[in-house]
Amino acid sequence: MKTPKVALVHDWLTGQRGGEKVLEVLAEIFPEAPIYTLFHIPGSQAPAIEGRVIRTSFLQGFPLLKKHYRWYLPLFPVAAELFDLRDFDLVVSRSHCVAKGVITRPDAVHVSYIHAPVRYAWGQYHDYFGPDKLSVLARPVIPLLVHVLRLWDESSASRVDRYIANSANVALRIRKYYRREAEVIHPPVDTDFFRPAPKPAGGDEFLVVSALVPYKRIDIAVAACNRSGRMLLVVGDGPEYKALKRMAGPTVRFAGPLGAEDLLRVYRESRAFLLPGEEDFGIAALEAQACGTPVLAYGRGGALETVVPGRTGLLFHDQTAAGLAAALDKFDRFVCNKAAARSHALRFSRQAFKKRMEGALRRARTGSKART
Repeated sequence: MKTPKVALVHDWLTGQRGGEKVLEVLAEIFPEAPIYTLFHIPGSQAPAIEGRVIRTSFLQGFPLLKKHYRWYLPLFPVAAELFDLRDFDLVVSRSHCVAKGVITRPDAVHVSYIHAPVRYAWGQYHDYFGPDKLSVLARPVIPLLVHVLRLWDESSASRVDRYIANSANVALRIRKYYRREAEVIHPPVDTDFFRPAPKPAGGDEFLVVSALVPYKRIDIAVAACNRSGRMLLVVGDGPEYKALKRMAGPTVRFAGPLGAEDLLRVYRESRAFLLPGEEDFGIAALEAQACGTPVLAYGRGGALETVVPGRTGLLFHDQTAAGLAAALDKFDRFVCNKAAARSHALRFSRQAFKKRMEGALRRARTGSKART
């Protein structure tokens, strides 16, 4: 089989989160592949991505794109469809929005690694666009726009030859909304970099590392620590930043986005990592465990695949400030086995991810050739 000409497709490049860590490993697998993305904020990515050939859509250069790119959501589908991918035999998209909707040659193979079917359109619509979150002018418009997005998202799902889900939780949603089966390959965790401190440096501060967007429910963590007087450090940025700052009490502080070394330090020094929202998967929770830090997580979604209750952390099931505050009281009596947390995280290493992805992509191409 000849070496295929490969393109990588990514929704957008505006920061370094879990999806970008997947893209870094895909870029290692395919060092010559260009990256197609709706828009790219230069300097927002790790050198491994910034040094690549990056091809953007017509959205690049639109006004206020850096802070308000979500304003252009209605244009995202057409921007993805206008990418010219005719030269490529294999297209690998990494999608939580519209990247999976690109149009490829009839004989090309398109494998899509899904972090979530479009959150705004499906199960988390009300987290983003509930009546309390929309202005009077937006209320009659947003539901119609999202309805059109749902129709496009469902129809474009058939363009993908093979789906890979980042968790069993997301595979279930792919089956529900797209009526397709997906192989599960968990995202990579850099366990070589995220490791326990040579000398334990335990602290009293709880930690959240997250994009500050509605469905992450960081408001619950802030309110619970306000209520209990516990110290909380919030790392990250996003549209909810100002609202969370306003509600935070004196024991809650915000660090904004952190570089890798500072992030490693706060993982190591924190008492526990808090995961108050329903995650698709939750790489940050595993980065914490790789450092020997336990996790207190809402017991739905990806946390069921990343946290071992009673060994590497605890789960709570009442997704309210009172429910998390009660779980924090229970956590006072929990003793984490740091070695067990580290051992659990090693199952999700970059090496394990790379090996599984290479196998899945090889099978996808072999299956396509057999069908032809």
